[in-house]
Amino acid sequence: MKTITEAFYAIALTLWVGGLWAIGYIAAPLLFAMLSDRALAGNVAGKLFALIAYIGIGCAAYLLLFKLARLGAGALKRAPFWIILLMLALIAAGQFGITPILDSLKAQALPQHVMESVFRDRFAAWHGVSSVLYLIVSVLGALLVYFEARPR
Repeated sequence: MKTITEAFYAIALTLWVGGLWAIGYIAAPLLFAMLSDRALAGNVAGKLFALIAYIGIGCAAYLLLFKLARLGAGALKRAPFWIILLMLALIAAGQFGITPILDSLKAQALPQHVMESVFRDRFAAWHGVSSVLYLIVSVLGALLVYFEARPR
């Protein structure tokens, strides 16, 4: 029988990786497909991405602590530990590095929408970097699920 900490590990992993895929590849594209106001769709998607970033930070912290408590220094010799740590680093870079740049460009563009301003190209470039990071984190999340779900 699984312990409560093992159950929380599975829940945290499911919440984080499932949330990444659901928001990034289902909810956000649906917002842009359904809403005629692209600025509104972008703002709502941005809030969802920020939410999953903070969920990811919390889940990553638990997953890393669980691994360290369970395996001690042996956790450092296993791929899942490093995948979680890399995902955490990339999410932190996106949320605390790239998102403030995007927000600043939006604020500088006011009263225009950023995509209708002179900041369009810079915004698009940083948005592209953010999208690539998100894709990498999503793929790493799927890889993490694979490692954790395979029979031992």
